[in-house]
Amino acid sequence: MPFPRLLSATVALVAALGPLSAMAQTKTVAITAIVQHPALDATRDGVVEALKAAGWTPGENLKVEYQSAQGNPATAAQIARQFVGSKPDVIVPISTPSAQAVAAATRDIPVVFTAVTDPVGAQLVKNLEAPGANITGLSDLSPVAAHVALIREILPAAKRLGVLYNPGEPNSVVLVKLLKEEAGKAGFSVVEASVPKSSDAQPAVRSLVGKADAVYIPLDNTVVSALESVVSVGQQAKLPVFSADTDSVARGTAASIGFDYAQVGRQTGEIVARVLKGEKPGAIAVSAAKGTDLVVNPTSAAAMGLTIPEAVVARATRVVGK
Repeated sequence: MPFPRLLSATVALVAALGPLSAMAQTKTVAITAIVQHPALDATRDGVVEALKAAGWTPGENLKVEYQSAQGNPATAAQIARQFVGSKPDVIVPISTPSAQAVAAATRDIPVVFTAVTDPVGAQLVKNLEAPGANITGLSDLSPVAAHVALIREILPAAKRLGVLYNPGEPNSVVLVKLLKEEAGKAGFSVVEASVPKSSDAQPAVRSLVGKADAVYIPLDNTVVSALESVVSVGQQAKLPVFSADTDSVARGTAASIGFDYAQVGRQTGEIVARVLKGEKPGAIAVSAAKGTDLVVNPTSAAAMGLTIPEAVVARATRVVGK
């Protein structure tokens, strides 16, 4: 074959195999979370699962790095700088504090955040439809109105709703504001208890005994990481505890309606796969988490002096704790 024809054939072959050769290259995805607890762990695993489904297999054409900040914002910033220094193809921060740390550390490496309540309020993006720059992701804004309605249905006579949260978590501040609005509509007054660090969770819930008829835990990573200590007090004091995330129900809260965080991770992984294939994060609209599973734990509820109505149990997506 003459050289010009050989060159032409080679160029045509490279063009035809471009997507395949891109997939064959090993890519690195660096994942970080503010703390380890079942909801965030399920999100991380869901990301990897979606990447596998898209053709990116760890150990073959994908390298996955993971680090937890163990609840420390300073550690989150340190992890973000470390990841930026290693130059992965995409960084996936899970939770608002981790996303803020990563966004502050790089303007070049693609960032796909997830499990962030209010991306605009957290100053991660200016616009959900066109985030711009090097960042996009997925919001898991809680269905707070549905949570309040569920608590009202289970506890029709309750008047005071306690809430445990870390005022240092911007996502929690947003959620507590929403809670006050929705609780007021449903005839609840809201009693706040501050949890600046996980070791404060147990004394905080104890402070609500006698002051609240039930306790609500929003998507607060500090409180959720110490959930068992909160549930223990709830059972001892016969104070029902409800959670925003459904994963916490298996750990002892009475009930929740919300997202399956493995699915949240899979939704996020689909976005990461698009970025690995060449799309610019800033051109991808921020997504909203999908799904409203109802999960109940009648056994733990009974230990907290609460009977979940049969109508609620009958329509539950999952019944745990049997």
